[in-house]
Amino acid sequence: MSTHFGGRTLARSQALQLLFQAEVNSRAVVDVLDGEYALSQGPLDEYAERLALGVDERRPDLDAVLAERSTGWSLSRMNAVDRNLLRIALYEMLDVDEVDISVSIDECVDLAKAYGTDESSRFVNGILGRVADDLEAGVDVVAAARERLRVKAAEETARAEAEEDEAAEEAAAEPEAEVVPEPETGESA
Repeated sequence: MSTHFGGRTLARSQALQLLFQAEVNSRAVVDVLDGEYALSQGPLDEYAERLALGVDERRPDLDAVLAERSTGWSLSRMNAVDRNLLRIALYEMLDVDEVDISVSIDECVDLAKAYGTDESSRFVNGILGRVADDLEAGVDVVAAARERLRVKAAEETARAEAEEDEAAEEAAAEPEAEVVPEPETGESA
């Protein structure tokens, strides 16, 4: 890709590349940083390293928010670039006080236009916009997401148990098939 970024935009781009490499290789970011890694433009910016390590550390919380916000799209179905860009923006929105939420969103949308699909920029903007609205309203989005996911999991468990009970009741209500012995032929072996 011929897109060249500078400053914090470059750092976010580098963080995306590190997170992508870690995910593809099923490794922690710290392991990627300790080994060989590839950047499209470098050297590695300190802010990129901060973002990549921070996202990796907070991934369970960030993924809970993403899973709860991305209705109709599981994390595994989500484009890997979009998923990692969303993680970066969420991390900045939640943990990097010196960056305004609107800046995090705008930067994520710009990077989605550069690295994602045709729909990526609208997709990430929609999710991040909903999170920003909640943050502005004082909602602890991580706690809220974890609670909604816990309730959803409990509902799914209850539904599965009810289906199992119903199947067991239907099986018990069916009459047992009569076993008819085969007639003896009178021949002995």
